Amino acid sequence: MRLLVTTPQNIVLDRGDVTAIRAEDETGAFGILEGHADFLTALSISVITWRNHLGALHHVAVSGGMLEVQDGQVVRVATREAVADDDLARLQSEVLSAFRSRAEVERTARTDAQRLYLAALRQIQRLLQATPTHSTLEGRAP
Repeated sequence: MRLLVTTPQNIVLDRGDVTAIRAEDETGAFGILEGHADFLTALSISVITWRNHLGALHHVAVSGGMLEVQDGQVVRVATREAVADDDLARLQSEVLSAFRSRAEVERTARTDAQRLYLAALRQIQRLLQATPTHSTLEGRAP
């Protein structure tokens, strides 16, 4: 099987000697073997582990993304960030922590931006309701 992991900036991993893959989405961990049915899922911030044809385990941390299995032979992962490293402990303790921290900062920034947007809309609505309209002015005596 071929495993391809890409970010918007580069190809992090392109291996053609993969015999098994373990990944994780919101429902939990799952495995992929050669011949797997076509499949598409949104990945969690997690570590993807794969075994090569010699039986050695390798890992890549991903900051979420999409995983696609095509024709049971190609597994593609598109993610914003990825770090390949055979040191699973380092990936889990350092890299995933950094990915989660950045995701939380982004989530907070989106929430703050949404609050500002809604506050601006409420202010516009108040101003529009407080300002007399042209038709209201026409009905008044001089």
